[in-house]
Amino acid sequence: MLQLEGIINDRGSKYAVSGGVVCSRADVDAFLKQLKRKKKYAKATHNTWAVLLPDAPLKADDGEAGAGMVILRMLEREGLENHIIVVTRWYGGTKLGGDRFRHVQDAVRAYLAEV
Repeated sequence: MLQLEGIINDRGSKYAVSGGVVCSRADVDAFLKQLKRKKKYAKATHNTWAVLLPDAPLKADDGEAGAGMVILRMLEREGLENHIIVVTRWYGGTKLGGDRFRHVQDAVRAYLAEV
């Protein structure tokens, strides 16, 4: 599991991005369970994720409406299959509006630059 923490701070909200190789829905569930073993990730406001599996793409917004689709589109553009990317947000008390999608994109870009 590759994790990049503290990559974005905006109006109190903090972002991290994590990812790794997965080959099935069971692997996705195991990855998310492992991520949330760290208490701060389990208590995060949002753990939004997406993955391109051979049988079907999967995504979850975890309350951050539309963010899973942003990650999924970026994975499709990169052609990165069997690789989950999770963008984690700790809400800072101020709504970010449309900036939250830019932050999700920036987090995914930072992750893709490392793999």
